[in-house]
Amino acid sequence: MNLLFVLNSAMLGLGLAMDAFCVSMSNGLTCGRLGLADRLRIAGTYAFFQFLMPVVGWICVHTIAERFAVFHKMVPWIALLLLLYIGGKMLLEAWEIHQARKTEASPVSGSAGDQGKISREGGSKQDGCSGRIGWNVLFMQGIATSIDALSVGFTIVDYPASAALTASLIIAIVTLLVCLVGIQIGVFLGNVLEEKANILGGCILIFIGLEIFVKGVIL
Repeated sequence: MNLLFVLNSAMLGLGLAMDAFCVSMSNGLTCGRLGLADRLRIAGTYAFFQFLMPVVGWICVHTIAERFAVFHKMVPWIALLLLLYIGGKMLLEAWEIHQARKTEASPVSGSAGDQGKISREGGSKQDGCSGRIGWNVLFMQGIATSIDALSVGFTIVDYPASAALTASLIIAIVTLLVCLVGIQIGVFLGNVLEEKANILGGCILIFIGLEIFVKGVIL
């Protein structure tokens, strides 16, 4: 393993991590209270899938290349559907929070002093996050943001197994670091945007899904 190999793998990882970076930022936006363990859990999940997908792609190219090529055409559709679902769910939650705040602000519900803010930091029942993201959502996000990395199997097809694993590991490490930065940016922006954070987070996920779809199907 030489320096050029490490640099090439790191640059490849940086390019592949951009979707995961945006999703991490979206999670930071909507989950104001994220401890170190949760940040590592989110970033680590994306890093795991970014490691797994190139390895799976490399194996498929060396074993079932013809069938893999057919499946690869479905990748943009899978990513689009997953991210549309998650992003749409976040937008719906933002609407529910908005409606709850309108109800609490009405004279019928009590005085303004008794409202008790629905804050992102406090993790109210209406809030779709309250500082934690379920494993099911994380797995869907991880698959959606890394499934296009299956194509890396074609770019590293000439690598021996050990080199393919090493390249995938470097990609995962880069993804982990990039996602931790994305989460921190999202948390900062979320504190500034407050109730608009869920809306922006959902829009980011939907945009990423559309971007993956356009790149994979139209372009």
